[in-house]
Amino acid sequence: MAKNRTLLVTGASGRLGRRVVELLADSRADRLVATTRNPDRLADLAKRGVIVRRADFDDPKSLQAAFAGADRLLLVSTDAIDAPGRRIEQHRAAIDAARAVGAGHVIYTSFAEPDPRFMVAADHWATERALAASGLGWTALRHNLYTEYLAQVLPEAIASGRLVAAAGEGGAAFVTREDCARAAAAALSSTDTGDRVLEIAGPAIVTVRDVARLASELAGRPVSYVPVEPAALKAGLVAAGLRGHVADVLVSMHVAMAQGKFRAATSAVADLTGRVPMSVAAFLSSKSDLLPAAAAAR
Repeated sequence: MAKNRTLLVTGASGRLGRRVVELLADSRADRLVATTRNPDRLADLAKRGVIVRRADFDDPKSLQAAFAGADRLLLVSTDAIDAPGRRIEQHRAAIDAARAVGAGHVIYTSFAEPDPRFMVAADHWATERALAASGLGWTALRHNLYTEYLAQVLPEAIASGRLVAAAGEGGAAFVTREDCARAAAAALSSTDTGDRVLEIAGPAIVTVRDVARLASELAGRPVSYVPVEPAALKAGLVAAGLRGHVADVLVSMHVAMAQGKFRAATSAVADLTGRVPMSVAAFLSSKSDLLPAAAAAR
């Protein structure tokens, strides 16, 4: 491995970015930089020798100073989905800054099968195109759906006995955030310089109907899958308090699932990390504390 490189992780106060930094923090081979809008939130990492810098993706001028000296950069996709177009502008600003400081390679946390026709993936499609046109070396880590999403929706499903989704008979190769972080850490710390796309996915396709069955087994009570139309799902999300655009993004994810956009189980995680990714069943069993209705039913 090349020595004395500077590896940089953006969004390091977020769950994925922070975990990548934690995984790399004990390495003595490379200099590690973590950027965030709020450096105070990374004080503990600074004590471990991580260089912490302020970077605001809505302030392009801050990015060049934050990225200075980076040899390889992990661009963690932002969560700015509140307004159409905001996230891609942030990503373009980061790519421009990486090019300006002479970064050799950018690793980007993309999304499975990015497609401009699907709201949930359009920004990722545009970001990959921007990287391809940038002249930088780049790697796209196309994350499948996070398994953690299931821990958010299953408590209500278990309590009501109904898992409502607009996913038809579709499913996904759900992958945990931990496995995504390990894959990203491996890609960032590698010496690979070629342009490549990696599908970061779980070990098997799990349909929404399968998820309902697993929830039933976990809770010890019936949970039925209730497929609904996208419009009905959006109405329910808005009634629950989500803003219209955010609801549209979630509905788009369900539609993409129904159309088979996430049905790509791959060996990429194992190839990068040397470890098979965690299955949905294993994840739910290990996270039963996140499912209070299930725990109460035991």
